[in-house]
Formats: sequence, C-alpha cells, structure tokens
Amino acid sequence: MNRKTSSADRIREKKKLFLDREQSIIDAALELFLAEGIDRVTVSKIAAAVGIGKGTVYKHFLTKNEILLRIMIDYERNITNCLAAGIIKAENGDSGAAAKGYFEARLARPELDRLVQQLEVRLADAEDIAGQMDELHDIRRSNEESLHGLMSDLIGKDILEDVPPHFHYLACWALAQGAVELWFNKSWNYRTDTKELMEFISNIGVTMGNRGQYHNVDSSKVGDQ
Repeated sequence: MNRKTSSADRIREKKKLFLDREQSIIDAALELFLAEGIDRVTVSKIAAAVGIGKGTVYKHFLTKNEILLRIMIDYERNITNCLAAGIIKAENGDSGAAAKGYFEARLARPELDRLVQQLEVRLADAEDIAGQMDELHDIRRSNEESLHGLMSDLIGKDILEDVPPHFHYLACWALAQGAVELWFNKSWNYRTDTKELMEFISNIGVTMGNRGQYHNVDSSKVGDQ
C-alpha cells in the first residue's frame, strides 16, 4: 500500500513539475514577445530565458505557433473568468458587473491585448494549429451564449435598452478595442494620465446601453414633428 501511494505521489509531483515548467515557458515567452516583438523571439531565446534546453521546450510545444496559441487561449480564459464572476454579480443585482469585469480584463494590460490581436491575425491560417484553434473559438462561443442570456435578462427587466442583445456586448467590444488603439496612438499616448483615462473609459462602459440612453426615431415621422 505504501509503495502504491509513493508511486502515485511521484507521478503527481512529476506532473506538477511538468506543468510548472510549461507555465514558465509561457510566462517567459510572453514577456519576450511584448519586449521584442513576435518575429525576433525564437524558441532558443525562450529556452534561454527559462534556463532550459531548446529540446525541453519541444517536449511541451511542438512549434512556436503552439506557444503563441497558448498565450491567446490563456488570455481568453482570463477574460472568461472575469466575465463569469461579473455575470454572477449581475444576476445578484449588480447589473454592470459583467461589463466591468470585461473592461478590467482587457484594459489591465493594453500591450497584452494588442499582442493577442496581432497573434490572431498571424495564426488565422496557420495549418499546424488549425485543430487547436477550435478551443479558442469554443471559449468565445460559450462567452457569447452567457452574455446573450444576461443581456436578454437585463433587457427584460428594463435595465438595458431594448435592442438585440448582441448590440450591448459588441458595443463593449468596440469601446475596449478603441481604448486599446488609443493607448498606442502616437498623437495621444504622450499623456501621463493614460492609465486614469482607461479607468474612465471602463466606467463609461459599465453604464453604456442603460435604459434611456438610446432612442430609435422613426425617420418617416420626422417631417410631421
């Protein structure tokens, strides 16, 4: 019995060390990509940053694209976790919590958000990870289904404007997208209060779409006014 337990413990420890090393590879790769750009970072450079051999990296990831995809998936999972926590709060009465969680997740590190956007364009037609991209798409579809249900509920309670539910969460996406672009825009990012600006934009996003902010005017009746 003790031998079996000892063997199981060794397997668990070996698995933990493997996963810890894998996360170290991702963490090092991410910081290198942010600092040097995607194309200047090689698998060898990532291995050196972790303090392991290049061959060891390939025990975890067969190609550099797999590392890039893992960064995207981890980022999407973080957004998912923030959304999930926000949705629970929204269902308990804090109607803007999901939007707040979304903006905080995307604007906490605009440079990371922008990197992920670049990776998505780069990996769109990558054949070596075509099957693995499905995981990313599944995460997004699940998030959309959850948001659709929440928006429908908030519309039904007269909290949000009565428009198609996807109008609300796509408007949040557009505002976050614009905020990230603003962060890097050379005409404006010289300001020292950019972080505070991101917080201000997040706060706008939380109340965006609340009932009473949008009026659908029938253009056929304009002339009668």
